[in-house]
Amino acid sequence: MSERLIDASGLSKVYGAGAQRVDALRSTDFQVDRGEFVMVAGPSGSGKSTLLALISGLLTPSEGVVRVLGRDIKSLSRDAFDRLRLEHFGFVFQGFHLLPALSALEQVSIVLERQGLRREAARRRATATLTRVGLASRLDNRPSELSGGEKQRVVVARALAKQPQIIFADEPTSALDSVNGREITRLLRAAALEEGAAVVCVTHDPRLIEHATRLVRMEDGAVLAD
Repeated sequence: MSERLIDASGLSKVYGAGAQRVDALRSTDFQVDRGEFVMVAGPSGSGKSTLLALISGLLTPSEGVVRVLGRDIKSLSRDAFDRLRLEHFGFVFQGFHLLPALSALEQVSIVLERQGLRREAARRRATATLTRVGLASRLDNRPSELSGGEKQRVVVARALAKQPQIIFADEPTSALDSVNGREITRLLRAAALEEGAAVVCVTHDPRLIEHATRLVRMEDGAVLAD
């Protein structure tokens, strides 16, 4: 029997009121099991990024409940949620969010140290993960010395090195060429199928869709097909 890692029900997100009201997401149910690589696709403004932000706790829903790893995230204290996110979530966003002064190795190892790994153990795991994503020769390079594809690989390595139960990815290939885009997709798919994570990926890139184990299509703030 599949293990459910994300169970969201009745989710909605509303901005403004009256004539200024925008229903970014209408009442939506969304579930993800361990080992799934779920692609959420739809045009700009369809609600896909809002859904991702709600189920990952980056936004608070106007209505509805999000249970992650069996826990209602709205009921958690800030410290408890931060710990849940640090220990069990990996994030891959299109903006990279890399620290300019740190090398690729430091970008990954610093997160592992925050998880509680000793410095040398963190560096060993970070090195192994960066090697796995093809950056063995770029460990000491800072973001300014890396290409866009290499920066995104560092971001993926940072997420994978944590060995998370859930990975959230928002347009992870939007700035990449087809070769790098396919490689990032392969790495995310492997995290689900080989390592048992649940991966939720928001995209409008048709190159990614064929790799998904499940496709969710959205439009106008609602799920059209799953």
